[in-house]
Amino acid sequence: MEKIDYIVLAGYFLVLVLMGIWGYTKIKSSADFYTAGGKLPWWLSGISHHVSGYSGAVFVAYAAIAYNYGFTLYMWWALSIAIAMVGTVFFIAPRWARLRSKAGIQSPTEYLATRYNLSTQQVMAWSGVIIKIFDVGAKWAAIGILLNAFTGLPIATGILTAGVVSMVYITMGGLWADVVNDLASFLIQFTAGIIMMVMVLIQLGDGLNGIFTMWDRLPAAHGQLYNGPYTPAFAISFTVICFFSFSGGTWHLATRFISSPSGTEARKAATLSMLMYLIWPLILFFPMFAAPIFIKDLADPTQSYAMMAIKFLPHGLVGLLLASMFGNTLAMTAADANTISAVITRDIMPVLYRKMSTFNQKKMLVIARVTTFLFILTTLIIAFQSKSFGGVFGLIITWFSALVGPTAIPMILGLLPAFKHSDSRAALLSIFGGLITFAVMKSFMTVSLTAELASPIVTSMIIYIGCGLFLRSKVKPEVEALLASLKED
Repeated sequence: MEKIDYIVLAGYFLVLVLMGIWGYTKIKSSADFYTAGGKLPWWLSGISHHVSGYSGAVFVAYAAIAYNYGFTLYMWWALSIAIAMVGTVFFIAPRWARLRSKAGIQSPTEYLATRYNLSTQQVMAWSGVIIKIFDVGAKWAAIGILLNAFTGLPIATGILTAGVVSMVYITMGGLWADVVNDLASFLIQFTAGIIMMVMVLIQLGDGLNGIFTMWDRLPAAHGQLYNGPYTPAFAISFTVICFFSFSGGTWHLATRFISSPSGTEARKAATLSMLMYLIWPLILFFPMFAAPIFIKDLADPTQSYAMMAIKFLPHGLVGLLLASMFGNTLAMTAADANTISAVITRDIMPVLYRKMSTFNQKKMLVIARVTTFLFILTTLIIAFQSKSFGGVFGLIITWFSALVGPTAIPMILGLLPAFKHSDSRAALLSIFGGLITFAVMKSFMTVSLTAELASPIVTSMIIYIGCGLFLRSKVKPEVEALLASLKED
C-alpha cells in the first residue's frame, strides 16, 4: 500500500472512534447499550443483520474456496443463507421483537429461564459464551491475515490493532455505535466492491460479457454449482444450520430483531437482510472467482483477494477496500462482544452474585462495559492460537458451525408453539447429545466435511423434537402465556 492508502485507513479508524463517542451520548442505561432502547429502524437493523453476519473471513477463508473451487461458494454459502432466512422472516424475527416489548428482555437467553428453567438457561448461556470465544477469535485471526497481506504488518500486530480499535468504540458506544459502523462499513464495501468488479471486468477485456465468458478461462469444475467437498448434501446441511444461526442462534443476530420497535419492523429487517444475501455476494465474490485467471498457482489462496485488490485497484482505493474488510470484521466481532456481554450481565452474573438484581442503571452500565472489554480480550488470546484449532476456516466451519446448532435448537424452536411440549429435559438432552456427537466425530472418527457439519445439529433436532412428541410433558401456564404473547404485536 501507498501513503494515501494508510491515510484512508487511519481516517476510518478515526471515524470508528467518533462513532463510539456519538453512541456514548445516546446511552443512559443497559437497555440502550444492549438493544438501542428498542428504537432501531428496520432498514438499519436489516443492513446491520446482513453486515454483522459475516466478517473479514469471507475475504480470507472463503476467497481461498473461490480460488480453488469456483462458483460453488455462492451456492452453498450465500444462497443457503438466503433460503434459510425465509423461515426467519415468517416465523422467528417478529417473535424476538415481541419478547423485548412484552417480556422486557435485553439478551437472547433471558427468556429461557421462563421457557425452560434456570438450570437450562445457565447451560445454554455458558455454552454459547464459550463457543463464541472461538468464533470471534477466528475473526480476529482473519483480519490479521488481511492486514499482513495488504501492509506486511505481522499477523499478531494486526490482530492486536483490530482488537484495540474494537474495544474502544464498542465499549463506549454499545449497540448504537455498532449498527452505525455496520451501515458505514457496508457503504464502503459497496463502493469498493463495485469498483473492484468493474476493474476486473476491464482487465478481462470482454465488457459485461466477461461475467459469463470468464468461466471458459477457468478450470471446468469452477463453473459447476457444486464442486469438491461442497456437495448438495453439504449445502442442505449448511442451510439448516443457517436457519438456526441467522434466526438468532448466533446471538448478536437475534439482537438486531430484539432491538426493533415491533414484530412487523423486525420482519421487514429480516426480509432486507435476506435479499442482500441473495444479490450482493454475486458482486462481492466476482473478483474471487476470477482470481485464478490473473494469479496462477498461488501457494496461499487465502491471500488471493488481497493480491487481486493490490493488482487492480488504484492507490487510495486499496485503503478503502481494506477499510471495508476491517469494518466488516469489527462490525461482527463488536456485535458479538455486545451481545455476549448482555448474556453475562443479564443471565449469568445475577445467578452467581444475587445482589446484582438491586444495582441501579448506572452500575449496570459500568458492568456492561467491563464485561464487553474482558470478552474481547479473551477472544484475542484465542486468535493468537488459531492455528491450534485448524486455522480460520477450521474455527469458523468446523468448530463454530458444528457447535452452534446444538445450542441454537432449543433457543429458536422454543419460540414456536408447535414445540411447547419440548421442556427443559428435551433442551438439555439435545444440547449434550449434539456436543457429544461433535466430540466423538472430532476425536475418534474420520468423516466427510458434510457429516462433520450435519451430525451434531441432526442429533440435537431428533432428540429435541422426539422428546416433545413422545414424552408430552405438561406445559406450564407461564410457558403457555409467554408463547401466546408472541403471536402478534
